[in-house]
Amino acid sequence: MSKEISKPKKIAAWVIAGLLTGLFLFSAAGKFLHPEQLDGIKLGDWRVIIALGEIASVLLFLYPRTNLYGTVLLSSYMGGAIIVHMTTAQSIVFPTVVLLLVWTVGYLRNPGICNCKKA
Repeated sequence: MSKEISKPKKIAAWVIAGLLTGLFLFSAAGKFLHPEQLDGIKLGDWRVIIALGEIASVLLFLYPRTNLYGTVLLSSYMGGAIIVHMTTAQSIVFPTVVLLLVWTVGYLRNPGICNCKKA
């Protein structure tokens, strides 16, 4: 079931997706440039794999044909970030807001994703 997306929604989705892409690429670059960043949570040995997964997910998210897969992968990634923040006694507000923005873009780009019928 494919629905046409209005122009304002399309523009909003691209703007938010662009901002999120920049955020995730900045985060991935930080994992390469500052290896000590993940040592505190005992994930330093996994930093390259995490960064490459983050880059792959954001590229899938950005490309229109695969944005649904990217949405699912970034949702999983942000879910993990929320868990890490919870276990290290950090605020979960920022990763939660990012997760909500990922879902917003996913919904704006794929309006038929919710098969909600009005009563």
